[in-house]
Amino acid sequence: MPGQPGAHLHDAQDGGLDAAAESPAEADVPPEPLAPASEGERILDELRTTIRRYVVMPSEEALTATTLWAAATHLQTVWQHAPRLAVVGPAKRCGKSRLLEVLIETVHDPLITVNASAAAIFRSIDGSNPPTLLVDEVDTIFGSAKVAEKNEEMRGLLNAGHSRNRPTLRVSGPNHEVQKFSTYAMAALAGIGDLPDTIMDRSVVIRMRRRAGNEKVTAWRYGRDDVVVRELRERLAAWLGSLHDEARALEPKLPVDDRAADTWEPLISVADLAGGEWPRMARIACKAMTDYESGRDEDGGLKIRILTDIRRAFAGEGNPPALRTNRLLDILNADHEAPWAEHSPKGLTSRGLQILLDDYGIGSGNRRFPGGNQAKGFTPAQFADAWMRYCPPENPAPEAPPATGA
Repeated sequence: MPGQPGAHLHDAQDGGLDAAAESPAEADVPPEPLAPASEGERILDELRTTIRRYVVMPSEEALTATTLWAAATHLQTVWQHAPRLAVVGPAKRCGKSRLLEVLIETVHDPLITVNASAAAIFRSIDGSNPPTLLVDEVDTIFGSAKVAEKNEEMRGLLNAGHSRNRPTLRVSGPNHEVQKFSTYAMAALAGIGDLPDTIMDRSVVIRMRRRAGNEKVTAWRYGRDDVVVRELRERLAAWLGSLHDEARALEPKLPVDDRAADTWEPLISVADLAGGEWPRMARIACKAMTDYESGRDEDGGLKIRILTDIRRAFAGEGNPPALRTNRLLDILNADHEAPWAEHSPKGLTSRGLQILLDDYGIGSGNRRFPGGNQAKGFTPAQFADAWMRYCPPENPAPEAPPATGA
């Protein structure tokens, strides 16, 4: 899975023919020369290689996403949304700070901080040419519920800054005049543990893990490596600096929608500007990483998961007109790959199920079952609207062609 150890993309070999399968005539035909890589493609390839040199990334998809995010910071004035890069890990020494060190030298106008106040940050944002925020040790701000409660203003700032035209207002000066401060800026946030759900929902999430003994990287030395990487940043800025109009006109086709589309559109736009393999790699990373993150939040994720698992339970029973609550709970709790058996000491109970379904307006009711018996249960019709809205099938049945007259 993306963000997890061992997750990698396969090499692109679609359409290739085995040499033994080629006819003699085909074998004599020299292959067509590949089109020369564009400047953007070459720069992104170098940036990707550079990040890999210093940091062990959790997956190829994560490496692709981080490369595109860093490049996208150089076109912040174009994008409608400013995606966050959430660099999180379960413990210390997972490479989070090292990744930030590399990003400092690659992004547009880096503004690095540790545990800064919200007021200091929004007063540092230039609305016409915003910097790129890089916040290390963000767990000191959101690491526990008690600490996070004291930093609600920072959470609000990071949420608002994901979109344009979300200024914060402050009264300042001797005349107590209301002043607007811009919040819009791309931000990379590194720390132990997940960030608040509202920030994670606006982020490209990079789930770092501790480097294994056989995984080697180049040591990062200031005065040496930062100088080399900074030259790459200058090339990146020069390439993208001439593409503002092209980038503004792009409407890339995305494999996701809603908030995820807002977050990923700048990254995929940069990939489309570069061309080559980057458009394909970007969309693979987008779909894989958003699919993995979908449903990971404890509350909203379980409420989506219960819908999909109930649909599976109905299908496993042959889609009956009604399913007893007790039978549904037995099916859910028997799935060893699902979280329901550990939902409480007794597994998922009828009360727990009802709490998960309350927001959808779905509840069990008295149903008549074969043999004339009555029991609490659910019908597929109760879930039809929620299934359609929150977890539609990935491959819905094609619409029937319109009937034609004889």
